[in-house]
Amino acid sequence: MDKSQLAIRIKELRNQKGMSQEFLAEESGLSLRTVQRVENGESNPTSESIKRLSNALNVNPDELIDWAMKENKKYLTFLNLSALTFLFFPLLGILVPFILWTSNKGKIKNINKIGKDLINFEITWTIILFFIPILWFIISKIGFIEHINFSTFFIVLGLLYFVNLISILINIFRISNEKEVMYLPHIKFLK
Repeated sequence: MDKSQLAIRIKELRNQKGMSQEFLAEESGLSLRTVQRVENGESNPTSESIKRLSNALNVNPDELIDWAMKENKKYLTFLNLSALTFLFFPLLGILVPFILWTSNKGKIKNINKIGKDLINFEITWTIILFFIPILWFIISKIGFIEHINFSTFFIVLGLLYFVNLISILINIFRISNEKEVMYLPHIKFLK
């Protein structure tokens, strides 16, 4: 277990929850000095101390321990490929990656960021996809644009599907080259 990673995780979680070191020590039943040493990366806590800290921080002990976070590019690639289920039905492009993400959330390095970005992109894409027919219907009924026809409508839908497909494929290559994923545009539904 990497002491510095554990120290960073505990300190981040404590700060996120608005706790002082004194409060964390009190809640966990550990001494203030022990909490300070763990957060400074000076000592390696025992499994009992990790359990106490995780209970006080209201998290799973696996979220604190670095060895629980494995690097698994194959799974991250599979997670991205699962979004291709949008080709069968658009909502599957959200549902299948969501299930895969939540089943391994916190266990694989970078899965939280990649999973959230992918799902946010797919939700945004699906909303746009379902909004276009409504917009097309309204525009055609109002007569705002007279030359809008079915072929234009299908070209726009085809472009949307193409953008989604290309985004997924590009990000698969980005994962294999250890670069940050970029799903654009997306609204942050999951933060």
